[in-house]
Amino acid sequence: MGLIKDDMLPFITHDEIHKMVKQLAKQIESDYEGKELIMICPLRGSMHFLADLARALHLPQQIDFVHLQAVEKGGAIKIIKDISVNIAGKHVLIIEEIIDTGRTLKFLRDRLLVSSPASLKIVTLLDKPARRELPIRPDYVGRTIEDRYVVGYGMDQEELGRNYPDIFIMKN
Repeated sequence: MGLIKDDMLPFITHDEIHKMVKQLAKQIESDYEGKELIMICPLRGSMHFLADLARALHLPQQIDFVHLQAVEKGGAIKIIKDISVNIAGKHVLIIEEIIDTGRTLKFLRDRLLVSSPASLKIVTLLDKPARRELPIRPDYVGRTIEDRYVVGYGMDQEELGRNYPDIFIMKN
């Protein structure tokens, strides 16, 4: 298979992504001044965004990962790897590269709320509300986009393209 970006058009450049990450970090720092954060990263797509955001945030922080999987389209969600830190009484951020239907994110948010964090907020680089199936809204948004299939900066097409520093959309 060739490079999938041959079938795609540039959508958001690495420089634009960098500016969004810096702006999000500034908002989070303002809201959590002097507090320690625990950032939860759903694997795999969010790791690029998490790494850049963690470097941009000048606050004490811990990072943990969770891996969730939809058992079938529109069906149950299962936990492949749960968090390993105690979040009780802590300030927690879920770091998402994109919010689409919201099904997996709502499952994760509900799962984390059971652990009694002091606060729980959602940070997303891209928000695609046109695809939302459940009423879940992020607290911090880099950019709201139309219903487009995006690849790059952690987002993939059949596991390809996650490594692209820019974000692309399909030509058709």
